[in-house]
Amino acid sequence: MTDVREAAQSLIEYAIHRSMVGQDDRIWAYNTILECIGATGPALDMAWALQVEKLSLLHPNTLPDFDLEGTLAALSEAAVTNGAAEDTASGRDRIAMRIMGALMPRPSVVNEEFNGRMGVNEPRAATDWFYGLCCDAGYVRRAAIARNIKWSTPTNWGDLEITINLSKPEKDPRDIAAAGAAKNTGEKYPACQLCIENEGYPGRSAAADGGAHPARQNLRIIPIQLNGERWGFQYSPYAYFNEHCIAMSSEHRPMHVDRKSLTCLLDFVDLFPHYFIGSNADLPIVGGSILSHDHFQGGAHEFPMMHAAEVSQFSVPGFGQVTGTVLQWPLSVLRLRSHDRAQLLDAAEKIILAWREWTDESVGVIAHTADGVAHNTVTPVIRRVDSRGNAGGEIYEAYLALRCNITTDEHPLGVFHPHAEFHHIKKENIGLIEVMGLAILPPRLVPELGAVREHLLAAKADASYDLAGALEGDDLCRSHAAWAEDVYARRADELTADSAIGILHEEVGVVFGHVLDNAGVFKWNEAGRAAQQRFIDSL
Repeated sequence: MTDVREAAQSLIEYAIHRSMVGQDDRIWAYNTILECIGATGPALDMAWALQVEKLSLLHPNTLPDFDLEGTLAALSEAAVTNGAAEDTASGRDRIAMRIMGALMPRPSVVNEEFNGRMGVNEPRAATDWFYGLCCDAGYVRRAAIARNIKWSTPTNWGDLEITINLSKPEKDPRDIAAAGAAKNTGEKYPACQLCIENEGYPGRSAAADGGAHPARQNLRIIPIQLNGERWGFQYSPYAYFNEHCIAMSSEHRPMHVDRKSLTCLLDFVDLFPHYFIGSNADLPIVGGSILSHDHFQGGAHEFPMMHAAEVSQFSVPGFGQVTGTVLQWPLSVLRLRSHDRAQLLDAAEKIILAWREWTDESVGVIAHTADGVAHNTVTPVIRRVDSRGNAGGEIYEAYLALRCNITTDEHPLGVFHPHAEFHHIKKENIGLIEVMGLAILPPRLVPELGAVREHLLAAKADASYDLAGALEGDDLCRSHAAWAEDVYARRADELTADSAIGILHEEVGVVFGHVLDNAGVFKWNEAGRAAQQRFIDSL
C-alpha cells in the first residue's frame, strides 16, 4: 500500500509542477486517484499534503525527472489488483487515462487559456503551451514515441526519412479474443476515433458493445473555425513527427478534397502560420487509413518533399500571381506559390478539377472506368513561408500530389501503389505523411531485419553457408529472401557486425524510394515527362 501512496503523491507533485492542479488540490487529487483505482486507502502523508512551497513556480528545467509512464503503470496495476480494472493492456491504459483526465483542467479552462494566448496574436505561444499540456498529461505519449526507430537515407530524391513505428501498443491477445466474441449491436459511440465526442470518453473493452475504443479522458480539443465551420484541433497521441496535430470536422462525414477543403487548409495556416497542414486523398488505396471522418494533419516538421529540387516552372492561365513548379519528387507533385491567397485557391482548384477528369492511357491514368467510378484525386499540402522558405512567412504554398487508384489484373492492389516486390517492406497505402517523404513502417521489421542481419553475417563468415536456403527456411526472413540476397551480392564487402544493421536500414530507405516511385503517376522517364507536360499544357 505504501507504493500506492508514493505513486499517487509523486504523480500529484508532478501535476502541480506542470500547473495542471494547484497546491491546495493535494488532498482532493489524492482521494480522486484512490477512487480511480478502486481503493479507500492508504492514508496520505499529511506533512506532504500541507506543504505550502510554491514548487510550481520553479522553471520546468529545474524540475526533477519523473517517470510518468512507470508511475501510471504502478497505479493501474493496483487498480487491477483491486478489481477496478480489466487485466489487459487496454484495461490498464483506461485507468491511466482516467487518472490523468481527473488531474487535467476542464476543456473550458484549456480553451480560455489557449485563446488568451491567441488573442494577443501569439499563435506560436498558444500551440507551445497546448502541446506542452498534452505531453505533460500523457495524451501525447512521449515515452512511447521515443521507442520509435528513425533514420534517414540519401536517395536520388534527397534524404528520405524512415521510421519503424514502435509507439502504438501491441494488441493484447485477450483483447483480440474478447473482440472476436463481442456482439455488434449497431450504432457505435463515438462513431470513430476522430470524432470530437472522444473528448473525455472513458473508453471501452474489446468485449463491450461496439468493440474496443481507447480511453480519452485526458484528451483536450480546441474549437477552431475553418471555412465558417466549427472544427476541433488536437495533437496526435502517437506522433509521427514534431508537434503532429490533427484538425477534425465536428461532423462525422467522409473525407473530401475540393474547394471547401482547400479553404479549410488555408484558414488553418492563417490561424497557425508556423504549421503546415495537409489532407489525405479522398479515395481508397491512395488515401489514408481513415476515410470516414473529414480531417487534416499538420505540425511543425519540414518534410523531404518541401526541400525537393525544382525541375521546371509553369503558369496557370488566368492566375498571374501564382507560380507553378514541377518538383523532382518520386510522386507527381506540382507546387503553387503566391502572396495572393485567393488566386492560389482558385489555381489549385482548377488543377484538382482538371486532374479529376484527366485520362492518359499511355501512362495508365484512367479518370473514370466504364462503371462510372472515379479514380483520380489529389493529396494537398498547404503551408506559409518567407522568401527563404522558412515557415511562417507571407507566401502561400500549395503542394498538389496527383493520385490515381486504378487497379489491374497485374496490380490488383493498385497500379500506383507499392508493387508486390516491395511488400516485404511496405504494403500499406501511401498516405499524406509518406507522400511527403516520411516512411511509417511496421514493427515486424525489427525482428525480421535482425534475423536477416544474422544470416548475412553468417554468410560473410563462412563461404559455404547456404544463404538462399537459410533465408527461405527462416519464417522471419522468407519474405525478404530475394532482397537480402541482392543486398549481400552488392555489399558483402562492407558487412561487419557493427555495420550490418545500418546497411540494411539504408537499403530499406532505398526500397521506400522505389515505393514512392510506384505511387507516382508520371514516371521519371521520357514517356512520363511527356505525359506530365501534356497535363500541364491542358490547364
